[in-house]
Amino acid sequence: MATIHMILQGKGGVGKSLIASIIAQHLLEDEKEVFCVDTDPVNATFAGYKRFNVTALDIMKEDDIDPRSFDKLSEMMAELPDNSHMVIDNGAATFVPLASYLAENEVFDLLKGRGHSIYLHSVITGGQALPDTLSGLNSLLNAFQDIPIYVWLNGYFGQISNEGKSFEEFKIYQNNIQRFAALIKLPQKKKETFGKDLENLLSSRLSFQEAIQGETPLMMKQRLHMMWREIRAELQQCGV
Repeated sequence: MATIHMILQGKGGVGKSLIASIIAQHLLEDEKEVFCVDTDPVNATFAGYKRFNVTALDIMKEDDIDPRSFDKLSEMMAELPDNSHMVIDNGAATFVPLASYLAENEVFDLLKGRGHSIYLHSVITGGQALPDTLSGLNSLLNAFQDIPIYVWLNGYFGQISNEGKSFEEFKIYQNNIQRFAALIKLPQKKKETFGKDLENLLSSRLSFQEAIQGETPLMMKQRLHMMWREIRAELQQCGV
């Protein structure tokens, strides 16, 4: 039996690849066997992390996404060895076709029949992207009614609130609270220091540990160490 972590969100540029890399790093540090897949045909950011040995799935046929190409992904998930984990990053362009494929082909039922556990991960951001990310989460809730969802709250782009209400007070949370495996809050730090360090980390496609143990400037190492410690504690508390 294996565990599958799939990051799905229809809005681009909100941190899906960051979340995929965080989950992979967390599992590897816990000495798990981890397989990583990137299905983004436009910006295969996750595939750029050399440490994770990511498989970039070719899903294009000429200029369009070929739904049958997801058969390979289904086979990869089904054949996972016992006690292993798979982390799958999906781009905004693949959100609708992949979600439709998974639902129409009852892929999750197939995987659960083989004893695998499936978790969806979706990100909510503040600022202008808040309505779009809420819409993406709502789509997952409607399409996959028996799959637990980890909701990642990324406040980097603005406070996640509406009319003075926090996410925990939103109707989407109150009406579906039993559907959520946990809320994972990314640490909020000053953009001028911690935020810039995180941007550099992402652009270089390095894991936290690679940057901390590499030739990174001292104070950047310190801030990355602090962020990673907080993120790891949050994931351990949430049972990821």
